[in-house]
Amino acid sequence: MSYRVLSAELARHPAATIRLAGWVHRRRELARVTFLIVRDRAGLAQVVVPPGVPVPAEESVVEVTGRVVANEVAPGGFEVAYQKIDVLSEAEPPPVELFRPTVEAGLPALLDHAAVTLRHPARRSVFAASAAAVAAFRATLDALGFTEVFTPKIVGTATESGANVFALDYFGRPAYLAQSPQFYKQTMVGVFERVYEAGPVFRAEPHDTSRHLATYTSLDAELGFIRDHRDVMAVLTSVVRAMTEAAALDAVRIPDEIPVVHFTEALRLAGAPADEPDLAPEHERAVGAWALREHGSDLVYVEGYPMAKRPFYTHPQPSDPRWSNSFDLLFRGMELVTGGQRLHRYADYLRALGPQAQPLDGYLEAFRHGMPPHGGFAIGLERFLARLTGAANVRETTLFPRDLHRLTP
Repeated sequence: MSYRVLSAELARHPAATIRLAGWVHRRRELARVTFLIVRDRAGLAQVVVPPGVPVPAEESVVEVTGRVVANEVAPGGFEVAYQKIDVLSEAEPPPVELFRPTVEAGLPALLDHAAVTLRHPARRSVFAASAAAVAAFRATLDALGFTEVFTPKIVGTATESGANVFALDYFGRPAYLAQSPQFYKQTMVGVFERVYEAGPVFRAEPHDTSRHLATYTSLDAELGFIRDHRDVMAVLTSVVRAMTEAAALDAVRIPDEIPVVHFTEALRLAGAPADEPDLAPEHERAVGAWALREHGSDLVYVEGYPMAKRPFYTHPQPSDPRWSNSFDLLFRGMELVTGGQRLHRYADYLRALGPQAQPLDGYLEAFRHGMPPHGGFAIGLERFLARLTGAANVRETTLFPRDLHRLTP
Protein backbone atom coordinates (compact mmCIF):
# COMPACT_ATOMS: atom_id res chain seq x y z
CA MET A 1 0.00 0.00 0.00
CA SER A 2 1.41 3.41 -0.98
CA TYR A 3 1.87 6.13 1.65
CA ARG A 4 2.36 9.86 1.29
CA VAL A 5 5.88 11.02 0.50
CA LEU A 6 6.86 14.69 0.32
CA SER A 7 8.55 16.08 -2.77
CA ALA A 8 11.88 16.49 -0.97
CA GLU A 9 11.81 12.84 0.16
CA LEU A 10 11.66 11.09 -3.23
CA ALA A 11 15.37 10.22 -3.18
CA ARG A 12 14.77 8.07 -0.09
CA HIS A 13 12.34 5.83 -2.01
CA PRO A 14 13.94 4.79 -5.34
CA ALA A 15 11.76 2.40 -7.34
CA ALA A 16 9.07 2.43 -4.64
CA THR A 17 5.39 3.04 -5.30
CA ILE A 18 4.41 6.09 -3.33
CA ARG A 19 1.60 8.62 -2.97
CA LEU A 20 2.41 12.28 -3.67
CA ALA A 21 -0.12 14.91 -2.58
CA GLY A 22 -0.21 18.65 -3.22
CA TRP A 23 -1.24 21.36 -5.67
CA VAL A 24 -0.81 21.27 -9.44
CA HIS A 25 1.89 23.90 -9.81
CA ARG A 26 2.27 23.62 -13.57
CA ARG A 27 1.23 21.45 -16.52
CA ARG A 28 3.48 20.99 -19.54
CA GLU A 29 1.62 19.01 -22.19
CA LEU A 30 3.86 17.72 -24.99
CA ALA A 31 3.02 15.45 -27.90
CA ARG A 32 4.15 12.20 -26.28
CA VAL A 33 4.06 12.99 -22.59
CA THR A 34 2.71 15.44 -20.01
CA PHE A 35 4.84 16.74 -17.17
CA LEU A 36 2.86 17.59 -14.07
CA ILE A 37 4.67 19.66 -11.43
CA VAL A 38 3.18 19.07 -7.99
CA ARG A 39 3.85 21.51 -5.12
CA ASP A 40 3.71 20.54 -1.45
CA ARG A 41 5.08 22.06 1.73
CA ALA A 42 8.57 20.69 0.99
CA GLY A 43 8.95 21.90 -2.60
CA LEU A 44 8.24 20.68 -6.14
CA ALA A 45 8.07 17.19 -7.69
CA GLN A 46 7.73 16.16 -11.32
CA VAL A 47 5.17 13.57 -12.38
CA VAL A 48 5.40 11.94 -15.82
CA VAL A 49 1.93 11.31 -17.26
CA PRO A 50 1.30 9.39 -20.52
CA PRO A 51 -0.67 11.05 -23.35
CA GLY A 52 -4.44 10.88 -23.22
CA VAL A 53 -4.66 11.03 -19.42
CA PRO A 54 -6.71 14.09 -18.36
CA VAL A 55 -4.65 16.44 -16.18
CA PRO A 56 -6.41 18.77 -13.71
CA ALA A 57 -6.05 22.56 -13.85
CA GLU A 58 -3.29 24.43 -12.07
CA GLU A 59 -3.86 24.86 -8.31
CA SER A 60 -6.15 21.83 -8.20
CA VAL A 61 -5.35 19.62 -5.23
CA VAL A 62 -4.34 16.11 -6.22
CA GLU A 63 -3.06 12.80 -4.95
CA VAL A 64 -0.72 11.05 -7.37
CA THR A 65 0.16 7.39 -7.04
CA GLY A 66 3.26 6.33 -8.93
CA ARG A 67 6.73 4.84 -8.92
CA VAL A 68 9.82 6.86 -7.99
CA VAL A 69 12.31 6.98 -10.88
CA ALA A 70 15.75 8.58 -11.04
CA ASN A 71 16.03 11.47 -13.51
CA GLU A 72 18.89 13.94 -13.13
CA VAL A 73 16.98 16.78 -14.81
CA ALA A 74 13.94 16.47 -12.53
CA PRO A 75 13.69 18.56 -9.32
CA GLY A 76 15.83 16.77 -6.73
CA GLY A 77 17.03 14.20 -9.28
CA PHE A 78 13.91 11.99 -9.06
CA GLU A 79 10.44 12.00 -10.57
CA VAL A 80 7.24 10.01 -10.25
CA ALA A 81 5.98 7.73 -13.04
CA TYR A 82 2.18 8.03 -13.16
CA GLN A 83 -0.09 5.22 -12.07
CA LYS A 84 -3.14 7.12 -10.85
CA ILE A 85 -4.30 10.70 -10.17
CA ASP A 86 -7.12 11.48 -7.74
CA VAL A 87 -8.44 15.05 -7.79
CA LEU A 88 -9.27 16.12 -4.23
CA SER A 89 -10.31 19.66 -5.13
CA GLU A 90 -10.68 21.32 -8.53
CA ALA A 91 -9.45 24.89 -8.96
CA GLU A 92 -10.37 27.88 -11.06
CA PRO A 93 -7.49 29.59 -12.92
CA PRO A 94 -5.45 31.56 -10.36
CA PRO A 95 -5.33 35.39 -10.59
CA VAL A 96 -1.56 35.22 -11.23
CA GLU A 97 0.67 32.55 -12.76
CA LEU A 98 2.25 30.92 -9.75
CA PHE A 99 4.69 28.80 -11.77
CA ARG A 100 6.66 31.89 -12.86
CA PRO A 101 9.97 32.51 -11.01
CA THR A 102 8.57 35.79 -9.69
CA VAL A 103 4.99 36.94 -9.21
CA GLU A 104 4.16 39.17 -12.17
CA ALA A 105 1.77 41.45 -10.31
CA GLY A 106 1.85 44.82 -8.58
CA LEU A 107 1.59 45.18 -4.82
CA PRO A 108 -2.18 45.93 -4.78
CA ALA A 109 -2.89 42.73 -6.74
CA LEU A 110 -0.54 40.75 -4.50
CA LEU A 111 -2.41 41.93 -1.42
CA ASP A 112 -5.93 41.77 -2.88
CA HIS A 113 -5.37 38.11 -3.83
CA ALA A 114 -3.14 37.17 -0.90
CA ALA A 115 -5.00 33.91 -0.31
CA VAL A 116 -3.53 32.68 -3.61
CA THR A 117 -0.41 34.80 -4.21
CA LEU A 118 1.06 33.72 -0.86
CA ARG A 119 1.31 30.21 -2.36
CA HIS A 120 4.06 31.33 -4.73
CA PRO A 121 7.37 29.80 -3.59
CA ALA A 122 9.12 33.18 -3.45
CA ARG A 123 6.33 34.75 -1.38
CA ARG A 124 6.10 31.66 0.80
CA SER A 125 9.85 31.72 1.49
CA VAL A 126 9.59 35.15 3.09
CA PHE A 127 7.14 33.91 5.68
CA ALA A 128 9.02 30.67 6.22
CA ALA A 129 11.99 32.92 7.05
CA SER A 130 9.73 34.91 9.37
CA ALA A 131 8.84 31.75 11.28
CA ALA A 132 12.50 30.76 11.49
CA ALA A 133 13.47 34.22 12.76
CA VAL A 134 10.82 34.14 15.49
CA ALA A 135 11.94 30.64 16.51
CA ALA A 136 15.51 31.96 16.79
CA PHE A 137 14.28 34.94 18.84
CA ARG A 138 12.62 32.56 21.27
CA ALA A 139 15.49 30.05 21.37
CA THR A 140 18.12 32.72 22.02
CA LEU A 141 16.19 34.27 24.89
CA ASP A 142 15.23 30.89 26.33
CA ALA A 143 18.93 30.05 26.48
CA LEU A 144 19.55 33.33 28.34
CA GLY A 145 17.03 32.50 31.04
CA PHE A 146 14.03 34.45 29.75
CA THR A 147 10.42 33.37 30.27
CA GLU A 148 7.81 33.82 27.54
CA VAL A 149 4.69 35.72 28.62
CA PHE A 150 1.37 36.56 26.97
CA THR A 151 -0.12 39.93 27.84
CA PRO A 152 -3.53 41.54 27.22
CA LYS A 153 -4.23 43.27 23.93
CA ILE A 154 -7.22 45.21 25.29
CA VAL A 155 -6.11 47.80 27.83
CA GLY A 156 -7.69 50.53 29.91
CA THR A 157 -5.04 53.20 29.26
CA ALA A 158 -2.81 54.12 26.35
CA THR A 159 0.75 52.83 26.80
CA GLU A 160 2.82 55.52 25.11
CA SER A 161 0.31 58.33 24.61
CA GLY A 162 -3.28 58.90 23.56
CA ALA A 163 -2.43 60.04 20.05
CA ASN A 164 -2.28 56.84 18.01
CA VAL A 165 -4.54 54.36 19.77
CA PHE A 166 -7.58 52.47 18.56
CA ALA A 167 -10.42 53.18 20.98
CA LEU A 168 -13.19 50.66 21.54
CA ASP A 169 -16.24 50.12 23.69
CA TYR A 170 -15.53 47.54 26.37
CA PHE A 171 -18.92 46.66 27.87
CA GLY A 172 -19.80 50.33 28.11
CA ARG A 173 -16.36 51.47 29.27
CA PRO A 174 -13.62 53.07 27.17
CA ALA A 175 -10.72 50.79 26.28
CA TYR A 176 -7.94 50.61 23.71
CA LEU A 177 -6.07 48.11 21.60
CA ALA A 178 -2.58 47.81 23.10
CA GLN A 179 0.12 49.88 21.41
CA SER A 180 2.74 47.64 23.00
CA PRO A 181 3.13 45.23 25.94
CA GLN A 182 5.41 47.79 27.63
CA PHE A 183 3.62 48.16 30.97
CA TYR A 184 3.05 44.43 31.33
CA LYS A 185 6.54 43.30 30.38
CA GLN A 186 8.01 45.76 32.90
CA THR A 187 5.63 44.42 35.54
CA MET A 188 6.70 40.86 34.76
CA VAL A 189 10.35 41.73 35.39
CA GLY A 190 9.22 41.86 39.01
CA VAL A 191 8.08 38.25 38.65
CA PHE A 192 10.55 36.46 36.37
CA GLU A 193 13.40 39.02 36.01
CA ARG A 194 13.67 38.25 32.28
CA VAL A 195 10.64 38.02 29.96
CA TYR A 196 9.75 38.17 26.29
CA GLU A 197 6.67 38.16 24.11
CA ALA A 198 5.93 37.76 20.41
CA GLY A 199 2.55 39.20 19.54
CA PRO A 200 0.52 41.85 17.71
CA VAL A 201 0.53 45.52 18.57
CA PHE A 202 -1.84 48.17 17.27
CA ARG A 203 -1.04 51.70 16.17
CA ALA A 204 -3.63 54.09 14.73
CA GLU A 205 -0.94 55.37 12.39
CA PRO A 206 -2.12 58.28 10.23
CA HIS A 207 0.88 57.68 7.96
CA ASP A 208 0.43 56.17 4.51
CA THR A 209 4.07 55.23 3.96
CA SER A 210 6.08 52.19 2.95
CA ARG A 211 7.30 51.64 6.54
CA HIS A 212 4.13 52.06 8.66
CA LEU A 213 1.25 49.66 9.44
CA ALA A 214 -1.75 49.81 11.72
CA THR A 215 -0.88 46.47 13.27
CA TYR A 216 2.33 44.48 13.19
CA THR A 217 4.15 41.75 15.09
CA SER A 218 6.34 43.03 17.91
CA LEU A 219 9.12 40.91 19.41
CA ASP A 220 9.55 42.33 22.90
CA ALA A 221 12.02 41.55 25.66
CA GLU A 222 12.65 43.03 29.10
CA LEU A 223 15.37 42.14 31.59
CA GLY A 224 16.17 43.09 35.15
CA PHE A 225 19.35 43.73 37.14
CA ILE A 226 21.10 45.63 34.38
CA ARG A 227 23.77 48.28 34.81
CA ASP A 228 22.47 50.44 31.97
CA HIS A 229 21.15 50.26 28.40
CA ARG A 230 24.38 48.71 27.13
CA ASP A 231 23.43 45.44 28.85
CA VAL A 232 20.18 45.49 26.86
CA MET A 233 22.11 46.14 23.66
CA ALA A 234 24.32 43.10 24.33
CA VAL A 235 21.27 40.83 24.55
CA LEU A 236 19.72 42.41 21.47
CA THR A 237 22.90 41.85 19.47
CA SER A 238 22.78 38.13 20.25
CA VAL A 239 19.12 37.99 19.28
CA VAL A 240 19.49 39.82 15.96
CA ARG A 241 22.55 37.78 15.02
CA ALA A 242 20.60 34.55 15.62
CA MET A 243 17.52 35.80 13.76
CA THR A 244 19.45 36.80 10.65
CA GLU A 245 21.28 33.48 10.57
CA ALA A 246 18.05 31.52 11.00
CA ALA A 247 16.16 33.42 8.30
CA ALA A 248 18.93 32.57 5.79
CA LEU A 249 17.54 34.82 3.07
CA ASP A 250 20.52 37.12 2.65
CA ALA A 251 24.00 37.53 4.11
CA VAL A 252 23.93 40.26 6.76
CA ARG A 253 27.18 41.98 7.63
CA ILE A 254 27.41 41.96 11.43
CA PRO A 255 30.90 42.55 12.87
CA ASP A 256 31.98 41.20 16.24
CA GLU A 257 31.26 44.66 17.67
CA ILE A 258 28.34 46.58 16.16
CA PRO A 259 29.30 50.28 15.97
CA VAL A 260 27.67 52.61 18.50
CA VAL A 261 27.29 56.39 18.08
CA HIS A 262 25.69 58.96 20.34
CA PHE A 263 22.67 60.79 18.97
CA THR A 264 24.65 64.03 18.73
CA GLU A 265 27.32 62.26 16.68
CA ALA A 266 24.66 60.69 14.47
CA LEU A 267 23.33 64.16 13.64
CA ARG A 268 26.85 65.27 12.72
CA LEU A 269 27.41 62.20 10.52
CA ALA A 270 24.11 62.87 8.76
CA GLY A 271 24.89 66.55 8.23
CA ALA A 272 21.82 67.50 10.25
CA PRO A 273 21.45 70.59 12.44
CA ALA A 274 22.63 70.02 16.04
CA ASP A 275 19.23 71.03 17.43
CA GLU A 276 17.25 68.35 15.53
CA PRO A 277 15.09 66.48 18.08
CA ASP A 278 15.10 63.15 16.22
CA LEU A 279 16.61 61.31 13.25
CA ALA A 280 14.62 61.66 10.05
CA PRO A 281 14.65 58.76 7.53
CA GLU A 282 17.33 60.47 5.45
CA HIS A 283 19.48 60.84 8.59
CA GLU A 284 19.09 57.14 9.35
CA ARG A 285 20.17 56.27 5.81
CA ALA A 286 23.26 58.47 6.15
CA VAL A 287 24.26 56.90 9.46
CA GLY A 288 23.67 53.43 8.02
CA ALA A 289 25.87 54.24 5.02
CA TRP A 290 28.62 55.44 7.39
CA ALA A 291 28.45 52.20 9.42
CA LEU A 292 28.76 50.09 6.28
CA ARG A 293 31.56 52.20 4.85
CA GLU A 294 33.65 52.57 8.01
CA HIS A 295 32.84 49.38 9.89
CA GLY A 296 31.55 46.93 7.27
CA SER A 297 28.33 46.66 9.27
CA ASP A 298 24.71 46.56 8.15
CA LEU A 299 23.80 47.46 11.74
CA VAL A 300 24.56 50.50 13.88
CA TYR A 301 23.37 51.55 17.32
CA VAL A 302 22.39 55.16 17.98
CA GLU A 303 22.20 55.87 21.71
CA GLY A 304 21.41 58.89 23.85
CA TYR A 305 18.28 60.21 22.16
CA PRO A 306 16.87 63.42 23.72
CA MET A 307 14.70 62.74 26.77
CA ALA A 308 12.07 65.04 25.28
CA LYS A 309 11.50 62.51 22.46
CA ARG A 310 11.31 59.38 24.62
CA PRO A 311 8.46 57.94 26.74
CA PHE A 312 8.12 58.91 30.39
CA TYR A 313 9.52 55.60 31.66
CA THR A 314 12.88 56.18 29.95
CA HIS A 315 15.94 56.50 32.21
CA PRO A 316 17.99 59.68 31.68
CA GLN A 317 21.70 59.62 30.96
CA PRO A 318 23.26 60.09 34.46
CA SER A 319 26.03 62.40 33.23
CA ASP A 320 23.62 64.71 31.36
CA PRO A 321 19.86 64.34 31.88
CA ARG A 322 19.08 66.07 28.59
CA TRP A 323 19.89 62.75 26.94
CA SER A 324 18.47 59.30 27.60
CA ASN A 325 19.84 55.83 28.27
CA SER A 326 17.94 54.66 25.22
CA PHE A 327 18.88 53.53 21.74
CA ASP A 328 17.70 52.65 18.28
CA LEU A 329 19.24 49.87 16.21
CA LEU A 330 19.41 50.84 12.55
CA PHE A 331 19.41 48.01 10.01
CA ARG A 332 20.55 48.99 6.54
CA GLY A 333 19.70 52.60 7.17
CA MET A 334 16.31 52.20 8.84
CA GLU A 335 15.28 52.03 12.49
CA LEU A 336 14.55 48.41 13.32
CA VAL A 337 14.61 48.31 17.12
CA THR A 338 13.92 50.79 19.90
CA GLY A 339 15.04 50.05 23.43
CA GLY A 340 16.72 51.32 26.53
CA GLN A 341 16.91 51.46 30.29
CA ARG A 342 13.71 52.23 32.20
CA LEU A 343 13.08 54.12 35.40
CA HIS A 344 12.78 51.63 38.27
CA ARG A 345 12.09 53.76 41.38
CA TYR A 346 8.52 54.66 42.30
CA ALA A 347 9.45 58.24 43.27
CA ASP A 348 10.97 58.80 39.82
CA TYR A 349 7.70 57.79 38.19
CA LEU A 350 5.73 60.18 40.37
CA ARG A 351 8.04 63.01 39.32
CA ALA A 352 7.88 62.03 35.64
CA LEU A 353 4.12 61.64 35.50
CA GLY A 354 2.86 64.28 37.90
CA PRO A 355 -0.97 64.45 37.79
CA GLN A 356 -1.04 61.64 35.20
CA ALA A 357 0.23 59.11 37.77
CA GLN A 358 -3.17 58.22 39.24
CA PRO A 359 -4.71 56.63 36.09
CA LEU A 360 -1.62 54.39 35.86
CA ASP A 361 -1.83 53.18 39.45
CA GLY A 362 -2.14 49.51 38.41
CA TYR A 363 1.10 49.76 36.44
CA LEU A 364 2.88 51.73 39.18
CA GLU A 365 2.01 49.21 41.89
CA ALA A 366 4.94 47.06 40.80
CA PHE A 367 7.31 49.96 41.45
CA ARG A 368 5.83 50.71 44.87
CA HIS A 369 6.83 47.21 45.87
CA GLY A 370 10.38 47.16 44.56
CA MET A 371 11.71 46.81 41.01
CA PRO A 372 15.33 46.26 39.91
CA PRO A 373 17.12 48.39 37.33
CA HIS A 374 15.79 47.06 34.05
CA GLY A 375 15.40 47.71 30.36
CA GLY A 376 14.28 46.13 27.15
CA PHE A 377 13.66 46.39 23.44
CA ALA A 378 11.08 45.74 20.73
CA ILE A 379 11.74 44.48 17.20
CA GLY A 380 9.21 45.02 14.41
CA LEU A 381 9.14 41.64 12.68
CA GLU A 382 7.75 42.80 9.34
CA ARG A 383 10.23 45.67 9.12
CA PHE A 384 13.06 43.24 9.96
CA LEU A 385 11.98 41.03 7.05
CA ALA A 386 11.70 44.00 4.70
CA ARG A 387 15.28 45.07 5.45
CA LEU A 388 16.46 41.48 5.17
CA THR A 389 14.84 40.86 1.78
CA GLY A 390 15.29 44.33 0.33
CA ALA A 391 11.52 44.79 0.01
CA ALA A 392 10.62 48.38 -0.79
CA ASN A 393 7.39 48.24 1.20
CA VAL A 394 6.73 46.59 4.56
CA ARG A 395 3.41 45.33 3.17
CA GLU A 396 5.39 42.87 1.06
CA THR A 397 6.57 41.16 4.25
CA THR A 398 3.20 41.21 6.04
CA LEU A 399 0.80 38.32 5.54
CA PHE A 400 -2.41 40.38 5.55
CA PRO A 401 -1.51 44.06 6.01
CA ARG A 402 -3.70 46.56 7.82
CA ASP A 403 -3.21 50.26 7.11
CA LEU A 404 -5.21 53.43 6.47
CA HIS A 405 -6.94 51.88 3.48
CA ARG A 406 -6.85 48.11 3.86
CA LEU A 407 -9.06 45.98 6.07
CA THR A 408 -9.34 42.93 3.78
CA PRO A 409 -8.55 40.20 2.99
